[in-house]
Amino acid sequence: MQRGKSNVEILVNTNLDKALKQLKKKIEREGVVRDMKRLVYFEPPTQKRRKRLMRAIKQNLMRMATQGLLK
Repeated sequence: MQRGKSNVEILVNTNLDKALKQLKKKIEREGVVRDMKRLVYFEPPTQKRRKRLMRAIKQNLMRMATQGLLK
């Protein structure tokens, strides 16, 4: 699941700390750090499948909770 290249653009007026915070948040949302870690470290296929399954379970639970199906 590889995404296309995207440009991250942050306008810096006077507050550099605020701009840095925005940049970090955008990078985190894009998943840049996660993708880099995935490229650097070898992950066996069984762990990849397990992570994908756990992510799907968590997303389904969250979806059910927002729809009011869970108590």
